[in-house]
Amino acid sequence: QLDAPGHRQLYKSQAGGGFGRSFAYERQLSSGTASKAACDWLDGAEGPPNRTIRAPAMRTLQRFQSNNRSRLSTGSFGTVPAGGSGAFLGLGEHSSRAPSVRSLAESSHHLAEPRAMEMYNGHSTLLGHHAGGFDDIDLPSAVKYLIASDPNLQVLGAAYLQHKCYSDSSAKKQARSLQAMPKLVKLFNSPNQEVQRHATGAMRNLIYDNAENKLALVEENGIYELMRTLREPDDELRKNVTGILWNLSSSDNLKDRLARDTLEQLTDLVLVPLSGLGGSGVIQQNPSEAEIFYNSTGFLRNLSSASQQTRQKMRECHGLVDSMIHYVNSSLEVGKSEDKSVENAVCVLRNLSYRLYDEMPPSSLQRLEGHRRNAGGTMTGELVGCFSPQSKKAREHYLNADIVTFTEVSKDPKGMEWLWNPQIVGIYNRLLQRCELNKHTTEAASGALQNITAGDRRWAGVLSRLALEQERILNPVLDRVRTADHHQLRSLTGLIRNLSRHARNKDEMSTKVVSHLIEKLPGSVGDKAPPADVIVNIIAVLNNLVVESPMAARDIVYFDGLRKLFFIKKRRDSSDNEKSSRAAASLLGNMWQYTKLHRDFKMKGYRKEDFLSL
Repeated sequence: QLDAPGHRQLYKSQAGGGFGRSFAYERQLSSGTASKAACDWLDGAEGPPNRTIRAPAMRTLQRFQSNNRSRLSTGSFGTVPAGGSGAFLGLGEHSSRAPSVRSLAESSHHLAEPRAMEMYNGHSTLLGHHAGGFDDIDLPSAVKYLIASDPNLQVLGAAYLQHKCYSDSSAKKQARSLQAMPKLVKLFNSPNQEVQRHATGAMRNLIYDNAENKLALVEENGIYELMRTLREPDDELRKNVTGILWNLSSSDNLKDRLARDTLEQLTDLVLVPLSGLGGSGVIQQNPSEAEIFYNSTGFLRNLSSASQQTRQKMRECHGLVDSMIHYVNSSLEVGKSEDKSVENAVCVLRNLSYRLYDEMPPSSLQRLEGHRRNAGGTMTGELVGCFSPQSKKAREHYLNADIVTFTEVSKDPKGMEWLWNPQIVGIYNRLLQRCELNKHTTEAASGALQNITAGDRRWAGVLSRLALEQERILNPVLDRVRTADHHQLRSLTGLIRNLSRHARNKDEMSTKVVSHLIEKLPGSVGDKAPPADVIVNIIAVLNNLVVESPMAARDIVYFDGLRKLFFIKKRRDSSDNEKSSRAAASLLGNMWQYTKLHRDFKMKGYRKEDFLSL
């Protein structure tokens, strides 16, 4: 759920006469309904976590050469030879469809889960030479084969289930009613490798897009058996196991349990070694290992969109955050920012940054906040020496305190410390600059930055100013704004909104952002308008700048912003438009405080009543 920030009005004297309103956010838990106060358009300073995604559909083409056929016809189905002509390739050869991955809050767009594999031309190959082929076997027979003493029959039964349940929902239901689930779970750790591969492959198809089968797998102690199987030194088997985990994680009701039962082992067995964090520090993955890592990061991506409890467990899991950071950093260094596992990893980091300042350990928050806040989270009013909190000397004192804390926090981050460490701002900035094709990665990077700069916490301001002044992030962000779709605009404008609150030099920021943001606003009925929350974000940015920068007000006039703002103000035909209308009215009221611009307003045909009426 989106946070619904509380708000309070601050009045500041203006260079043009009068005063303007600025808004500070004090985030509070949302009950699911927005505040109905006059300035509830200020909701949403922080983006929600990624919603559940479903992994890519995948088929493995199992090819049986002539010698395999003869082995099948004689009932001989031994272990897999290591390659060579005529070798049974099992799950080794596959082609995967690239997923249309959605990041963040597109709850209506679900991706295909990591489906397992369908037997290639199964009727004439795998079973075509075994007792008459598929025509002579049915689901009840296949399920019975699973408990046969002969491993060849176990493989046969699992292979038939795998084929039959590839896309047949009725077959999945029938298999569950025949008690296929517990029988397959018992075969996950069979002493026969082919039995293990086919049993996990069949399960991967059985649970695909089937909530009842997923629950049945979990209830049969399937998670425990899967984690045992993950320890096997067989990449094909590990691909199946991590694919099953990714499938399971698309069910919201299973996420907390999956996090409890899998995170530590998955991190130790997959994430640390395959991210390059352990050993040489370099990512060294063969194609199968790359798929295992991709499945695992997809699994984490889904879990990270679950409850606060699961987010916290992930943050605290030793090696998890470090693995994500190391993989992203190493991929950037070797020019692989478009990598799909990078996308998953950045989405995980973005989700773990959600509500970060509310959910981090109190000792860490106190360290970041320093002495500047009282228990209520508001600015303290104590004097610094003989200076008031608003004096130049006081501001210098606070700035020096920021530098001391900044230097201390920057040292050797570990685990969840990475999520708020200054170095992570540079990582997200490099992703915005270097990732040209994968818009989901850049959207996640901007969303993560939005999360760590949200609210009125001291550290949110420190990281905002770091992003603006040292990382010079505004230009890369504005480059993205120019070509962003509506979904990307949500996080980008949310980030700019946060930066505009914390920026020291609002005149400089105004000259860079006003024209680009005005361009995105609708000015007439026929204009293509972005979503209402994007419009509100843009108006909030302009308002944050106008209350302190006459240049912002001047540029809004110059770039035809008045016409668009008055159009938005008058458009109140829906609840969303009502919110953006109030936002526009508030901004226009603040602009009227600049008396030196009144002549320009009148030349464009606007009167005092137009600006000050609600």
